[in-house]
Amino acid sequence: MELTGSSYKGDIKNDRMEGRGEYTFPTQSKYVGEMKEGMFHGKGVLHFPNGSKYEATWENGIAKQGLFTFADGLQYQETDWDYCDGYDRRFYTERCNGLRPAGESQLTDLHPPRVIPDGCYDCGDGFYDPATRVITSYLGRFLRNADDSEHEWIVRTCRKAWDEVVGVAPEKVPTSVAGRLEEASNQNV
Repeated sequence: MELTGSSYKGDIKNDRMEGRGEYTFPTQSKYVGEMKEGMFHGKGVLHFPNGSKYEATWENGIAKQGLFTFADGLQYQETDWDYCDGYDRRFYTERCNGLRPAGESQLTDLHPPRVIPDGCYDCGDGFYDPATRVITSYLGRFLRNADDSEHEWIVRTCRKAWDEVVGVAPEKVPTSVAGRLEEASNQNV
């Protein structure tokens, strides 16, 4: 286990994990529960560094039945899942606590949102630095290297540390439209 960066605290029988124990992965994910012949077996919980967890009944290392709970308390439902389904795009905290007042949009499930380091993206489980292609946890621990597919997805969809002007560049606005816009703004002064 030491060679892989994992650790184990708990009952041992015949040099194997057996009984109750706590197995910690190199990623700091942690299984707490029952073991048999060196495998997860019986009731146990996988705790993830971001605060989410998976409670399950395991047989010979395979989860047979379980429940995933996100860090914010939202529980995944395999059937009748209505969270973020295209019709209701509110964050879970908005569903629980209501919408913020007009003009105070909520950008993430956390309010206020995390401050993203310069040049990086918030990819949901940590920060992504496109220069190094490394994803670190919000606490700064290495999580993984992004492959080409994940890099493209993060750059296309995730919140970034810098602001970008969105819309038509002023030099591309037709003169007739630009004149009307300038005239309208002068009237509002």
